[in-house]
Amino acid sequence: MTEECTRDSAPACDELRAAALAGGLHLFNLRGKELLPVVQGGMGVGVSAGRLAGTVAGFGAVGTLSSVDLRRHHPDLMEATASLEGPAAKPQIDAANLVALGREISKAREIAGGRGLLAVNVMRAVNEYQHYVTCALECGIDAVVVGAGLPLDLPELARDFPDAALVPILSDARGVQLVVRKWEKKGRIPDAIVIEHPKLAGGHLGASKVADLGDRRFDFDVVLPEARAFLRAAGLEGKVPLIAAGGIASRDDILRVQALGASAVQLGTAFAVTTESDAHAEFKRVLAEARPEDIVEFTSVAGLPARAVRTPWLEKYLRLEPRLQSHAHAKEHCTMWFDCLANCGLRDGNSQWGQFCIDKTLGFALEGRPEKGLFFRGAGRLPFGAQVRPVQDLLAWLMAGTMPPAGQGAAA
Repeated sequence: MTEECTRDSAPACDELRAAALAGGLHLFNLRGKELLPVVQGGMGVGVSAGRLAGTVAGFGAVGTLSSVDLRRHHPDLMEATASLEGPAAKPQIDAANLVALGREISKAREIAGGRGLLAVNVMRAVNEYQHYVTCALECGIDAVVVGAGLPLDLPELARDFPDAALVPILSDARGVQLVVRKWEKKGRIPDAIVIEHPKLAGGHLGASKVADLGDRRFDFDVVLPEARAFLRAAGLEGKVPLIAAGGIASRDDILRVQALGASAVQLGTAFAVTTESDAHAEFKRVLAEARPEDIVEFTSVAGLPARAVRTPWLEKYLRLEPRLQSHAHAKEHCTMWFDCLANCGLRDGNSQWGQFCIDKTLGFALEGRPEKGLFFRGAGRLPFGAQVRPVQDLLAWLMAGTMPPAGQGAAA
């Protein structure tokens, strides 16, 4: 698998670059690397690990590993930690996840074969945020991408790694101004900024509550010009590329946001359902076959709006949520007290937030179990409908607007 990807990607990488330029797209420059204007979003738990990220990078784009709970891809680490529970287990499980992160970065680097760029996505909202960032940097990752909170301390964490790109995920121009001004005081500016549209993206969303998802300030035709105007006034024009995330499904979408000032785009769900995605085949089927009416917004355990497929588990949870919230209480001995959110509605007894264990439910989704799993998904259409296609087919569609023949890839 690894040798095949590494060998076949080199000529395809050149073809994709040529197709992008011929179709009027601009290539994306990040830390001295000229890349396809496509970033594969980080998707946890375990959906975007070494295989997917390495494959995407191997074709000359940005491949992204999600840092959370990667031990699930390593039977030896799971065997050593699966039976551990409670606060006493936390050091061992956290250590196992850092080992897994290092392994997956090495795997991705081998598959990429020196092409493209490799990033690690870390949620600011998790307790182990600092350790994940440090581990990724020490493992030589090209870029650290941080969402689910403002990473105001990221410049300090990366002080000893000046060559690594630092990329915050934000949703409006006010967030861009805040982060840039805070970072400038610390002698650093973002190497790029992902502008994620809460109305369109999947997973945790960058709005304070579900009712805010449709706010006009998040629309690309508002936030991209506003962010560029701020960067221009700050003397940073051309120095901080903007990456539009959410609702991207075609070359026309990329052309549209590039005309608004974006340098590249980020996609999550479209890569989650590729052949090389690190999730189970049933996971890909659930995401790919979801209809618009199957996709719902709700409040996650982190207190953030979230978007996912209405699986049997989510349907049941939403039905029981009022009762669960009315009985919310702090849990002195949480059975999943590791690699956890700094603030969790279930553990901390916050009755306004979600009342479920997000690590468990995302883990069941990774295994392809809709009866128990939470399947995050973006709101938009997928380029190939319900089909599962290889990463190369997806990139060819995005860069050249050509639809490769079906049947070349299968769910894996």
